[in-house]
Amino acid sequence: MKPGLSLIFILFASFCLAQTNTADSKRLLKERDSLMAVSILNLDSDFVFVQGGSFKMGLPDTSDVEGGDISKPQHKVTIKSFYILKTPVTQALWYSIMDTNPSIHKNCYACPVENVSWYDAQKFIEKLNKIKKAHYRLTTEAEYEYAARGGDKSKGYNYSGSNNEDEVAWFEDNSGRQSHPVGQKKSNELGLFDMSGNVWEWCSDWYEMYYYKVSPSDNPQGPVQGEKRVLRGGTWLSLDEGCLVTSRGQLQPYLKGKFIGFRIVRDP
Repeated sequence: MKPGLSLIFILFASFCLAQTNTADSKRLLKERDSLMAVSILNLDSDFVFVQGGSFKMGLPDTSDVEGGDISKPQHKVTIKSFYILKTPVTQALWYSIMDTNPSIHKNCYACPVENVSWYDAQKFIEKLNKIKKAHYRLTTEAEYEYAARGGDKSKGYNYSGSNNEDEVAWFEDNSGRQSHPVGQKKSNELGLFDMSGNVWEWCSDWYEMYYYKVSPSDNPQGPVQGEKRVLRGGTWLSLDEGCLVTSRGQLQPYLKGKFIGFRIVRDP
């Protein structure tokens, strides 16, 4: 090819690539704006009512799950009724409130927002409450486990909605080492998605390793103080044990990462 033709070809190819990138960018923006509008307008309809009740929280004392001692002893807990979001907070919903996207896995607005600290989640909730004039908040650890188990409709599954982790969770074996759009896996008995796997979810509680030994039975709120906050649900990086409905995680509230998100609840 002659030098002049080579230059023309390169310029043409660059032009086509730029046009493609522009089209892709417009498509992503249109998708984002559409999901943002749907997320905020339909927010309240995306909550599930969880009828209060009692359940046995934690692992049985005879369980040999590796690292399971922090989920013992199993103890009876009574929970008040509440509403919980069907999925983790998505990037679209976060963007509609905060006008930013902190996520490391970007351009997936149907994916959970991640890379948010516990304090970031509180800022989101504070702003959402002002906009919607409601009372949204994080789940307590006990509420999370109760809902993940299926509430008063529980069938006693090991994971949230199944004994087959692959049916309900994005985890190490099937995630491709990244988060995925919410609601793609099977829901649990209450119609809740991604309560096992995909991203860890912040809870309101301070974390204490052996809190279950002293936990009150009536609507426990966690320790009165601590250094770390509770994480629940497991993540796309977790092994099987990390996605059990009983699995507990913890992290300093100012830290964040590509595997940490949250969901919200609303009081009746």
